[in-house]
Amino acid sequence: MADFLSKEEKVHYVFSRIAKHYDLMNTVLSFRRHKAWRKFAMSRMNVKPGQSAIDVAAGTGDWTISLAQAVGPQGRIVGLDFCQEMLDCAIPKVAEAGVSKQVQLIQGNAMDLPFADNTFDYATIGFALRNVPDVKHVLQEMTRVVKPGGMVVSLELSKPTWPPFSKLYYLYFEKILPAIGSLASKDHVSYQWLPESLKDFPDAPTLAGMFEQAGLDHVKYWLLTGGIAAVHIGYKSKV
Repeated sequence: MADFLSKEEKVHYVFSRIAKHYDLMNTVLSFRRHKAWRKFAMSRMNVKPGQSAIDVAAGTGDWTISLAQAVGPQGRIVGLDFCQEMLDCAIPKVAEAGVSKQVQLIQGNAMDLPFADNTFDYATIGFALRNVPDVKHVLQEMTRVVKPGGMVVSLELSKPTWPPFSKLYYLYFEKILPAIGSLASKDHVSYQWLPESLKDFPDAPTLAGMFEQAGLDHVKYWLLTGGIAAVHIGYKSKV
């Protein structure tokens, strides 16, 4: 088993290893609901043609593509990820979706976004906030780079709230899924990380409080599919 000096190093190892299988595993992990969850988030964002967004920890580019389709050819979307292997999977998907004109994929760190203050209309992060070294700091960075009145949005796995369903879900999430992934990939470390990443991640109300601590106003959240996932939205003050 590999030894890691930091959470960041472990996360990079995991996603560089599973990049080619990530889309499939995302479907399995979400019970095929991740597209519907992202569609729900987009409906609450109300993105307009010509606007701009940064998709932090863009991974294989699914949310980046949805944003690019919404802003159209006159808009601008940056998909940023610190794992080049994930971005390599995103490149052909962006081209196939016909949104290459408005999409820029770059390697970068969510902890230190390489953009000036007040650059984007939106900052999104999907299924990645639980993987960052410091959740509050990443939210502060996302807040920094959106314009006054701009929106910070997280779509993330959460913690089911109904006890019977919660027990069944955690059995699947902590035992069955890692076993399937490890057997298929011969990589125990990577697929064991998936349940580990959720253990210490804040529940939805606590994460909403962290949005407020990052300087965001009018914070709202929605629990989806029995609390398996949550969408959080906050607005940067116009003052």
